[in-house]
Amino acid sequence: MDMSTKQTEKMEAGIVIPENVKVRLAGHMLHVEGPLGKTHKNFKKIPVDIQINNDKIILKALGGRKKYYAILNTSKSLIQTLCDGVVNGYTIKMKIVYSHFPITVKVEGKKVLIENFQGERAHRISKIWNNTKVTPKGDDVIITGHVLTDVTQTAAEIELNSRVKNKDHRVFLDGIYKYSKVVGIEK
Repeated sequence: MDMSTKQTEKMEAGIVIPENVKVRLAGHMLHVEGPLGKTHKNFKKIPVDIQINNDKIILKALGGRKKYYAILNTSKSLIQTLCDGVVNGYTIKMKIVYSHFPITVKVEGKKVLIENFQGERAHRISKIWNNTKVTPKGDDVIITGHVLTDVTQTAAEIELNSRVKNKDHRVFLDGIYKYSKVVGIEK
């Protein structure tokens, strides 16, 4: 049985490259460069065909099943996110919450130090991913960067490292929690 033309059209997607963004494909690596910086994504394990024509990225599914259609759209979304990131960037804001012991957050090189968490003597350490910037401001921690996966991963690690263990988490609400995520780098 042959696929209809409507189905074959569906198995293809195009992404228009923004004006000030350079995209190049080296093997399975897609390199994206924009005003805020560079990033790359490896498509070796993602079964999708990528071609770059002038100002457009053309994606083709490698099969005719629903699974390949889903993979095609996921790839499209990933590339769109990379392009948006190098143009606008991303910002996540987190709130420091404590009831008794005031928590302090410090940035030291590629690490975030969470000090005096529930009166603990040793500080908790979270990793900062790649070129992400972490800025403590009063009771807020502002995380900015041009790669969404790095920004969200940094935020997730900070939130996980400030989790209350072996106590009722409905009573002990101490921690650092995400309350806002926006496109664009905020000050």
